[in-house]
Amino acid sequence: MRTPKARSSLAPMGAVLFGAINAFTSEANTEDSAEALVKRTTDNVLHILKKERDVIEKNPGRIYGIVDQYIIPNFDFERMSQRVLGKFWQRATKDQRDRFQAQFQTLLVRTYATALREYSNQSVEFLPSRPRGDGEVSVRTQIVQTGGPPIPIDYELRKNSDQWKVYDVTIDGVSLVINYRSTFASEIRSNGLDALIERLAKHNQQKQ
Repeated sequence: MRTPKARSSLAPMGAVLFGAINAFTSEANTEDSAEALVKRTTDNVLHILKKERDVIEKNPGRIYGIVDQYIIPNFDFERMSQRVLGKFWQRATKDQRDRFQAQFQTLLVRTYATALREYSNQSVEFLPSRPRGDGEVSVRTQIVQTGGPPIPIDYELRKNSDQWKVYDVTIDGVSLVINYRSTFASEIRSNGLDALIERLAKHNQQKQ
């Protein structure tokens, strides 16, 4: 499976920051509120990873519990699936949409879990957030590496009912959604959406 073409060392921290983004109380201070929430969640996840390092080494499956608690509830997988498939989402049946979303979510969860297991105490800096308009905001961070330049990671969020959720992540200038869109579109044009869904399902089973 192709992954975003960013520097390979970013994956562990990229997954760590896929954290919880809860409702903002004021549109006027959206940026500051988002930044504070992402920072608090990041600190919580890093604390758990450090505290349970021995447990995770003995029982790698513990990572999935961390992912379930801190990542899944805070991503808008339906919106991500729509953006990844683009025009093919509109042409898909409800059954195809549901099956694709389920497999795409599993793919991302397993990718994040693998990255979390490789975390090695990198530090995170938070940069000023950018409002996008229409209830959207970009939370900007960068991963500080020893002996290398910082890696920028931007989180795109949109308010969904009373909660903010991540719908895209840009790592070192590469959008996760756009990267997968390019890969999947080529495969759908060649083999069809059902074939893509089947391949994702097989890939996910192999990674269990």
